Amino acid sequence: MKEKKNSILKDIWDIIKFTITVLIVIIPIRMFVAQPFIVSGQSMLPNFHNGDYLIVNELVYRKRNPQRGEVVVFRLPSNHHRFLIKRVIGLPGETVSIQNGEVTITTKEGKTIHLKEPYIREPFTSFGEWKLGDDEYFVMGDNRNNSSDSRVWGVLKRGLIVGTPLIRLFPIQDFGLHPGEKTS
Repeated sequence: MKEKKNSILKDIWDIIKFTITVLIVIIPIRMFVAQPFIVSGQSMLPNFHNGDYLIVNELVYRKRNPQRGEVVVFRLPSNHHRFLIKRVIGLPGETVSIQNGEVTITTKEGKTIHLKEPYIREPFTSFGEWKLGDDEYFVMGDNRNNSSDSRVWGVLKRGLIVGTPLIRLFPIQDFGLHPGEKTS
C-alpha cells in the first residue's frame, strides 16, 4: 500500500516537474521569440488568405530594420490590442506618393523609385503623399482595393512592428517558410 502511495506521489511530482519545465521553456519563446498569428480578412490576397495560421518571427527586427517589400505583423496604431499584416512600402525619411495607383518613392538621398510590385494582381486607384519621419514606415495590403492601411490610418511607428511571418502552418497545402516574400 505504501509502495502504491509513493508511486502516485512520484507520478504527481513528475507531472509537476514536466509542467514547470514546459512553462519555463514555452512562455519565454512565446513572449520574445515567436508567436502565432491568424490572418483575418482579405487585405493581403493573393499571398495570405483569411484563416492562414502563421508563426511570426519576433527576433528579426531586433537585429535590423524592416526592408521595403517585406511583410510585417504589427499593432494597429489606433488600437494596440489589434494586430494586422501588411507589406512595407516606404521607409523612414522617405516620401511616398500615390497617383492613379502608381506608387513612387523619393528616398532620403532624393532618388526616385517607381515601385514595381509583381504581387499586385489588380489595378487600384489611390491618391496622396506621405512624408515619413525617422521611425515611421508606410505599409499597404497586397489587395489594395480591399485594405485598410497607411493610406487610411497613417504612418506606422517602428515600435509597433512585432515581426515578420516565419512559417505558414495552415492550411497544410500552403505550408512554407517565409510566406509572402517579395518575388523581385
